[in-house]
Amino acid sequence: MFKQSLQQKQLQRLSPQQIQLMKLLQVPTVELEARIKQELEANPALEEGAEEEERDELEQDDQDQNDSLDEFDFDEYLDDETPDYKTSVRNHGQDVEDKDIPLGAGSTFRELLLGQLSLHQLNENQKMLGEHLIGQLDDAGYLRRELESIVNDLAFTQNITVKREELEDVLLTIQTLDPAGVGAKSLRECLLLQIRRKLEILKDKANFSRLQNLVYAEEILEDHFESFSKKHYPSITSKLNISGDDLKEALSEIKKLNPKPGDSGGESARTVAHVVSDFILTVNNDELQVVLNQRNAPDLRISPSYKDMMHTYASGAKTSKSQKEALTFVKQKIDAAKWFVDAIKQRQLTLMKTINTIVNHQEEYFLSGDETDLKPMILKDIAEKIEMDISTVSRVANSKYVQTPYGTFLLKTFFSESLTTDSGEDVSSREVKSILKDAIEEEDKSKPLTDEKLGIILNSKGYHIARRTVAKYREQMGLSVARLRKEL
Repeated sequence: MFKQSLQQKQLQRLSPQQIQLMKLLQVPTVELEARIKQELEANPALEEGAEEEERDELEQDDQDQNDSLDEFDFDEYLDDETPDYKTSVRNHGQDVEDKDIPLGAGSTFRELLLGQLSLHQLNENQKMLGEHLIGQLDDAGYLRRELESIVNDLAFTQNITVKREELEDVLLTIQTLDPAGVGAKSLRECLLLQIRRKLEILKDKANFSRLQNLVYAEEILEDHFESFSKKHYPSITSKLNISGDDLKEALSEIKKLNPKPGDSGGESARTVAHVVSDFILTVNNDELQVVLNQRNAPDLRISPSYKDMMHTYASGAKTSKSQKEALTFVKQKIDAAKWFVDAIKQRQLTLMKTINTIVNHQEEYFLSGDETDLKPMILKDIAEKIEMDISTVSRVANSKYVQTPYGTFLLKTFFSESLTTDSGEDVSSREVKSILKDAIEEEDKSKPLTDEKLGIILNSKGYHIARRTVAKYREQMGLSVARLRKEL
């Protein structure tokens, strides 16, 4: 039997403007410039420059829109909503270093491969397959997809029938290109391709010692890769019947190889990340000052001519349908420009409130640059102080950088958990991580410290931390387990 009932729920819905503001908040400084340029091109009611003094109110009610306009030719605006406008952004402060993202000069990685491929004697079908395979390589130079999947894609999306063997033959050709290791399907194959290239080069040269080291390296990668990856060195020396010195020389050859050959071929198809600071922090006479990068604080305003247009023609006598449409167009553009200017201002306000609160909380660190001066701080601490949602603070912390006298850091760097020492003092987990890092750097690499031993070291310094917490901190710092840190 069905029952009807009423239920009251409180739902929080974001307006389109709030959603757009959240997106703007995450946009990096350089991308913000592009976003502003895009808006300037699309909206003739928006322009660069400081806002003039407030004049007459822009908003008119629906009855006002029925009033007539003096004669004005709006045709060009109705026909083309994006006329040519000055779009260059000149918002650089005098003290802000010009840090544009560097564009790659010359050919991209894939273009270099295509150029080499064209020098091989291939028929049209092989050239097409080669170009397709090169397009499938990732930025590290690997072919991650199975050949069978590529065969199926060619059949279904391009109506091209090809055998797996044909693809394999072309892939072998690609694997002869520079840099060595490109076109590999796994790390093991990538390293083997490079070792074999070196063996081919050295085979006719009288350098027996180096040649022998490369042969051992090839055998290790070919037949004992699992033991190599787990650093089970005694097993390798036993199975290959070689000395520890021979193994050390072979491993030295492997360390010279490039696990990501795509990174060595010049600029890849993607843009190289280049950090542009969102904030600049300086220390003068033990006083902290933080400012917004001027690229984050552009001068934008609503076009005075559009304001005049709106005021003059909205208060006129009745007019034609086309002029009413033109008035609607102008009002829409002014409303959009007003919202965008307000959104940029709100973005700047949110950024400055967040960074100022972080700097005040971590004042000791920003004065000294010593990581041990970092205080425990979580997103909730900052969100409560600036009276904003944790999600808003998270967006800022995860996407914004501050330039300091000690380097440029992502804001989330300054957030950490709280730990209590034997003396009852609250300290940041960053301080504990720093001690862990120092201990690992100073350890005997032939007998690296286990997580249990690292925990004992921390306990002796007054930090009582479980072994699993030690493991968590070690992994967060990108440090391997003891077994994988072992060296001969």
